[in-house]
Amino acid sequence: MSIESQNVTDYPNTNTIFMVWTFKDDPQLKTIFQQLCALILNLNNSAFNRFPDSRVSCVMGIGYDAWKKLELPKPLPKELAEFEEIKGVKHTAVSTPGDLHFHLRADNQSLIFDMAVEISKLISSVAESILEVHGFKYWDARSILGFVDGTENPHGSDRDYFAKIGDEDKQYKGGSYLFVQKYLHNMDAWKGLSTDEQEKVIGRSKENDIEMSDEVKPSNSHIALANIEGENGEELKIVRDNMPFGNPSTNEFGTYFIAYASTFTTVKKMLTNMFIGDPPGNYDRILDFSTAMTGTLFFVPTRNMLDEFSG
Repeated sequence: MSIESQNVTDYPNTNTIFMVWTFKDDPQLKTIFQQLCALILNLNNSAFNRFPDSRVSCVMGIGYDAWKKLELPKPLPKELAEFEEIKGVKHTAVSTPGDLHFHLRADNQSLIFDMAVEISKLISSVAESILEVHGFKYWDARSILGFVDGTENPHGSDRDYFAKIGDEDKQYKGGSYLFVQKYLHNMDAWKGLSTDEQEKVIGRSKENDIEMSDEVKPSNSHIALANIEGENGEELKIVRDNMPFGNPSTNEFGTYFIAYASTFTTVKKMLTNMFIGDPPGNYDRILDFSTAMTGTLFFVPTRNMLDEFSG
């Protein structure tokens, strides 16, 4: 049987809903989880058949504690664990709870709204919703900060290579590590910077999205620290599906950072660079304007595994 992954390599869409749930202590949990796995498969298949051009998908990730509580296969995926906070001299990548994560996306907001309703209706008796974020495409794929987001994302076959587990963990081949953070932006402080100062924080031009040369780019710019390499100089990438969100009436604006990766080590190295700095103390300047409110690691099983879990 061929391995079918969940839609972790789909490109960011116009509309997105992110949901994080934690389990209650309920004797029906395992039964509801079986039904949930079947529902996720059904929602994806039905939406694709009914609206093949809508680029709709629902991806479910499972946290470390949830994996153990549900008594899912052992040994666990090699790098699935509770995310440990990364504390720098000024900023911290916090660790927050989460048993299930849902990433819903579509051109048509109605599709993912209905998906979210069905998921919530099924699991609300055994789980509690602790986070729901509605993201949207802002202009030409820009964050609320005004800069294009995701320029360094891999394309083509590289998306599979960097997002999905390979032969290094054959039991979970085709699965993916999913890491998420909800960032809130201090827009007043950000808008207090000139365009030139903002560009130095990011490491790219604001209008044309052109990366600064190494001679000009500050060592603490976001691009300088978030783009990482391996020990032998090889590129280490992740598949980002970041989406902006905002509530103008409450002055809450942010970015939901979401990364799919074949290994969590890559994500951790990037976060360490950003929050601790390279060298230590030379942290990512964007963190002076963007605060990580959450931080949770999940594992995205293949569709084959969801089918097995559904009983």
